Amino acid sequence: MKHSPGICTNLHAALWLLLLSSLRLAAADAPDPLAPWRANVRIAPVSPQAGRHTMHSYFNTCPESPDGRFVLFYSSTAKDGHRGEVCIRNRETGEEKVIATNINAEDAHRVACQQWVSGGKRVVFHGERDGEWFVGCVDLDSGKERVLAQGELAGWGQPNADIVPLYGPHWRPGAHRDLELINVVTGEKQTPVTVEALKQAYPDWFTKTFGDQHPSIFFPILSPDLQRVFFKMALKTGDDPRSKQASARQGLVCYSLAEKRFLFMIPNWGHPSWQPDSRHITEMHYTVIDSNDGRSTPLAGAAPKPVRAKAAASGDQSVLAAYFQDVSGDHPSVSPDGTLVVTDTTMESFGGKRTDWGVVLADVHGTGQIVIHQFDNSHGAQSWRPSHPHPVFSPDGKRIYYNVSEGEFTRLFVAECQR
Repeated sequence: MKHSPGICTNLHAALWLLLLSSLRLAAADAPDPLAPWRANVRIAPVSPQAGRHTMHSYFNTCPESPDGRFVLFYSSTAKDGHRGEVCIRNRETGEEKVIATNINAEDAHRVACQQWVSGGKRVVFHGERDGEWFVGCVDLDSGKERVLAQGELAGWGQPNADIVPLYGPHWRPGAHRDLELINVVTGEKQTPVTVEALKQAYPDWFTKTFGDQHPSIFFPILSPDLQRVFFKMALKTGDDPRSKQASARQGLVCYSLAEKRFLFMIPNWGHPSWQPDSRHITEMHYTVIDSNDGRSTPLAGAAPKPVRAKAAASGDQSVLAAYFQDVSGDHPSVSPDGTLVVTDTTMESFGGKRTDWGVVLADVHGTGQIVIHQFDNSHGAQSWRPSHPHPVFSPDGKRIYYNVSEGEFTRLFVAECQR
């Protein structure tokens, strides 16, 4: 017997509501993971120094060092935030130190992609100097900067590891179309994934998407245990790196470095980040992807996609009242203990204006959702690709770092729970 799409959607919603109710009942007597964040959260700029942008790079990496002593950020006095320097700030003393200068960034969205590596002993970043793009590494003990790679950019490694993924510039990959891994201590390079291998693994998708053109691997992100990596593909469409016309990006591909095989490919890339278990990936709209097979499910408290679609089509939002408020433009990441997901969102579904953004926390079991900071994010660095908040937890889970663009300058903020 065939069921109409409406019946299937209603059944889906009913079953999901039943599951959601069961999960909330089961969690009713459990400790509230949101409790420390519900009141008395201290919010402040990381650096009080005025007259400059201070930006952390992205939600896939934390600006706080693994030992909690320092905060890493990109500083710029340029109106667009494109030219600046990489700095660290001592959280206890407030002392700041410039560790890399004369850096031209691609945009104010990810700036120099600065990140901690080697357990906090080193910082990796990328940028442009004298017309050449490069990946640099600074040893904090000696203060010495080394060029790790010319004509390449840095993906996201892990703060306690020495390995960083590299990729060719998406607007001009040249010979660097494949994924490379570099050891920041020894300089040794490996090429574990090639475009040709991807083409053979997913020939129909590859041909349909790229035809006989030559895309490159773009934006690789290593799992916390370094055993897996996901990335998207980029196809050069222009010569200007500071333009939306530089490239077309497609797909979310996951590869097991340990097993030397592709795990899954899905056509759409949103804003994915690894969960601490190195298996699951958190995506936009409170979605969780199992990297074993690419299967996606909504977080316990989030409305499934068919339910959201029906509500949007009918204009009836009443059924969504049982779920979390949906988030838009969000960049989600999970707390170190795996109990909370933090993301940023435009605030329309929370009653705000589209120019308002908020940093939102949700319990992964679906028992609660709170806004910890709301602000007008329509100002700050005047880059062609604007800075978004990109919230991320500190290594101990007690602080959340994010960018705020409510004034002339984009500033790095920190929210700290009092527990």
